[in-house]
Amino acid sequence: MLVGCTTVPIDTGDVPADDTAALRSGPRTATLATPDIVPVATDVRPGPDADRIIALDRNGTLGSTVFALGLGDHVVARDRSTTFPSAEPLPVVTESGHAINPERVLAQNPTVVLVTDEATPPGAVDQLRAARIRVAVMPSERSIASNDQLIRTVADALGVPDAGEKLVRRTDRQIAEAKSHIPDPSGDPTIGFLYIRGEHLVLLAGPDSGADDLISALGGRDAGTAAGLDAAFTQVSAETMIKAAPDVLLVMTQGAESVGGIDGVLALPVVALTPAGRNRRIVTMDETQILMFGPDTGLVLDALAKSIYA
Repeated sequence: MLVGCTTVPIDTGDVPADDTAALRSGPRTATLATPDIVPVATDVRPGPDADRIIALDRNGTLGSTVFALGLGDHVVARDRSTTFPSAEPLPVVTESGHAINPERVLAQNPTVVLVTDEATPPGAVDQLRAARIRVAVMPSERSIASNDQLIRTVADALGVPDAGEKLVRRTDRQIAEAKSHIPDPSGDPTIGFLYIRGEHLVLLAGPDSGADDLISALGGRDAGTAAGLDAAFTQVSAETMIKAAPDVLLVMTQGAESVGGIDGVLALPVVALTPAGRNRRIVTMDETQILMFGPDTGLVLDALAKSIYA
């Protein structure tokens, strides 16, 4: 936790105009051009033991990948982060905080359950395996660099490697298209990602948060990393945020709502005196999309880029 004062001189002036000329002023909401997951194919048949699928993780990435592979009709339950329209009718089998409820999972009679190596609570995976359910454990890392391998791993686990390769090609193409819409040079804006849950829990993302990778792809410099943070998410003071000097702040929509919306975010002491706060450059996006990565990474990048750059 970073608290207290800093000996770094506080500069409350705006950054030079040539650094911010390409940036939009005022708050924006980034939305996906296509709110539902679009399957890469419609005639995909799963492997022999993947007829009834449950995919569970904190980001909703595994569920979106299964649907994008064309296997949505074989999914029998979901986690709390898998909320796109075609998955929403499915029963939820995770508790608040994304903890797996083994009883709810088993009640859906799955033939395969996909989880991450951060699955909680301890013992949940063993309980499913003790019931003779095949559990495939996926890496929890979420980044653009790991995206292709994650898609391939999910596709292989479900017996659809060809669909996996199609999805990798489509995802990579969409990422390239999104990057082509980012100004070059971008002006290297400093962009911060704030995790907000009420006015007393405000965390700035830093290295290995996933947000730093997203910000780099958007042509920006991660504010947390630039400020010297060494953890993925750190509670920060107003002094630290002034030192970080973000030109733009990315915030989950639900986090903004927890403090009363955009005006509440702008009123936070950690935001008010930053360049982003003074210029009202707050970009909100749904928490189930902004750090999901997976097959919609290109769409997320494109939506954010259009909200950041003029």
